[in-house]
Amino acid sequence: MDVRIAADATEEEAAAIATALAEHLERPVSVFVGPADEPTATREGGPRDADGGESHSRGPPQDDDRGPTARERTLREEIADIRRGGPEEYRERQEAAGKLFVRDRLALWFGAESADGDGIHFEDGTFANFDAWHPDGAASEGADEGDRLPADGMVTGAATFEGRDVHVMANDFTVKAGSMAERGVEKFLRLQQRALKSAKPVLYLMDSSGGRIDEQTGFFANREGIGKYYYNHSMLSGRVPQICVLYGPCIAGAAYTPVFADFTIMVEGTAAMAIASPRMVEMVTGERIDMQELGGAAVHARESGSADLVARDEDHARDLVARLVTFLPDNADERPPMGESRPPAASPDGIDAVIPDRPNEPYDVHDLLERLVDEGSLLELRPEYGAEIVTAFARIDGRPVAVVANQPAHRAGAIFPDAAEKAAEFVWTADAFNVPLLYCCDTPGFMAGSQVERDGILEKGKKLIYATSSATVPTQTVVVRKAYGAGIYAMGGPAYDPESVLGLPSGEIGIMGPEAAINAVYARKLAEIDDEDERARVAEELREEYRADIDIHRMASEVVIDELIAPSRLREELAARFSFYADVEKDLPRKKHGTVL
Repeated sequence: MDVRIAADATEEEAAAIATALAEHLERPVSVFVGPADEPTATREGGPRDADGGESHSRGPPQDDDRGPTARERTLREEIADIRRGGPEEYRERQEAAGKLFVRDRLALWFGAESADGDGIHFEDGTFANFDAWHPDGAASEGADEGDRLPADGMVTGAATFEGRDVHVMANDFTVKAGSMAERGVEKFLRLQQRALKSAKPVLYLMDSSGGRIDEQTGFFANREGIGKYYYNHSMLSGRVPQICVLYGPCIAGAAYTPVFADFTIMVEGTAAMAIASPRMVEMVTGERIDMQELGGAAVHARESGSADLVARDEDHARDLVARLVTFLPDNADERPPMGESRPPAASPDGIDAVIPDRPNEPYDVHDLLERLVDEGSLLELRPEYGAEIVTAFARIDGRPVAVVANQPAHRAGAIFPDAAEKAAEFVWTADAFNVPLLYCCDTPGFMAGSQVERDGILEKGKKLIYATSSATVPTQTVVVRKAYGAGIYAMGGPAYDPESVLGLPSGEIGIMGPEAAINAVYARKLAEIDDEDERARVAEELREEYRADIDIHRMASEVVIDELIAPSRLREELAARFSFYADVEKDLPRKKHGTVL
């Protein structure tokens, strides 16, 4: 392609135009200045290399006598110096702690351009705070290494991850322990604001000690300061998936990003987050505690529920996120991507055998789920927190679903405060990103007692009922066995507008179980029977009469449930119903928002 430009154009301008057009059009371009018969600049078409230079994969440039100027070489040296990160001793400390240097971490996540299309597209703010530590604009050789502030300790940009375009933020812990100051904060805010406009997911690769206390002027309390992080997190919430991987100590303000994210993954042994450092905790309270005891992965996976997943190491963290994103759309306007259908790990023919006859006999609900969902697709979130309910993403016939299943192996599947809160937040998130819901109900209901009252069973229980009530995604509910008390409400029962309520032959729906009912209603009558054998006989008769009232066959007869299903057909029945109702539309009452959450 020949291009002619104005006669007063310089050679540099001709070269720039030739380079830009050749890259964009991916074909050779020759630029002629004025009436000249010979081209002033010629470029072969093709992509540019990682340093910004032209790729030579399609042959060498025709003007071999030209090359990068001294000015460009200086710029490239500066970029290379910035990418070197903080002082070498801090890089060595990262390695000793089992953590990757931020550039190596980005290479692990995105690598070079690959067949899958993964790769970093571009960075923003590479030269952030450049003048503060590079005042002469020259390479920092011989300068005090401790004064280095390359990229102001934060990398921001865009990349493709597992075939998905994402925004990326990554702290550089070699720069003042990944702390944040004015320029880095500005980069973070711009990334969030662009995510709102682009409607693409955000990955936060966190390794930060918090705000840079000795440089807080200009970023702490400002209208466009660090406080705006959390405003932007709130605006992004439910709009695009926000996924945070935590690699090291994350203190004070920095610790809010992981908890604001939709999903938080902590790397075992190195990651921790807390509102204050151990030193500050000791100063304020007198308590002596180390960082892992204060806010390590075990604490947040088991006690606070702030960690959705715990990774063994950095490779495992990437693998977990790679699995997670397969269940999520890019934004709230899209549907989750369909996957390849796979048969379940175990035969659905064994479903009925997995479920005990007696309603109070424990079993592991995972044994049921492995016969329902596609093999290898189950990704359980917060497995150690509120273990009485399993919350997991999975696929049925390739379709992503969000599973909420009572776990009879833990405290009979009774709903405790932590489990209710976990399930409510999971339902809320799944609904935000259009993931259909599958409830598997086998619970005696909400737990009773003085301790759970102090722990907020009513407050946290209402959140689960509210989230179930407000979900607008296609929903299927299966009464697996017992569905007692308000448990059937929380677990998507008939009153909560599911597309279907299906029952298995082991199912029961009632205000309470037979034992509790007989004790509540007939305790006095039974106490009046002196003969022990007679009392036991009458109690068993009353118990069976009650069980007949709450039996799933009666519920099917009275059309309380939509269908009574042979357990071996449950998977195909669910697949058919999720497919049929994929386009269902549900409207909520006109209002600003509810007040429960």
